[in-house]
Amino acid sequence: VQEPFISDPMWKHWNVFFADERCVPLDHEDSNYKLAKEVFFDRVAIPADQIFAIDASLSPDQCANEYYQRMVKATTCGSDFVREDGAMPVFDLILLGMGPDGHTASLFPGHKLLSEADRWVAEILDSPKPPPSRITLTLAVLNGARRVAFLAAGAGKQDMLELIHEKPPSGLPSQMVNPVSGNLVWFIDEAAGAKLSNQ
Repeated sequence: VQEPFISDPMWKHWNVFFADERCVPLDHEDSNYKLAKEVFFDRVAIPADQIFAIDASLSPDQCANEYYQRMVKATTCGSDFVREDGAMPVFDLILLGMGPDGHTASLFPGHKLLSEADRWVAEILDSPKPPPSRITLTLAVLNGARRVAFLAAGAGKQDMLELIHEKPPSGLPSQMVNPVSGNLVWFIDEAAGAKLSNQ
């Protein structure tokens, strides 16, 4: 993040949740929060109480439930984020990456969490990518967002991007993200998109 964006007063309106997080201390090298803090949070004026990090002292199932409860009670997010009827929260924007196996957030190919339709936040204890214990937003929440943006870079993503964008659906998590009434956009570099026909 660089000027003039660093000094933009818009940051005070931001609320930041994590699409997924590893169940490790917040200062651990595997922590998504640690990386986000170093490259983003420390440079902009988002109020600390509007950055929703996990409680890493809890077990994965407790952590997922506690994160869900904090989403429900997030009064700084506006009245249209969580509705009284208990419907899924509506994020203005969800930023996602894509693994070389097609996973996104902590939703992995063939995993039972891909069929989770009721929970907002779920624990995963058997992630094929270490560390094994994590929490993740479910597909139901991802697909309820107003906007979803994927970021994919590097030649290592070529084959998976071709599979997702130019082959029939195959149940890959990144392929299953398709907002019901929102917009989906992919930001890719030249190396990642080298095998795509529409460039």
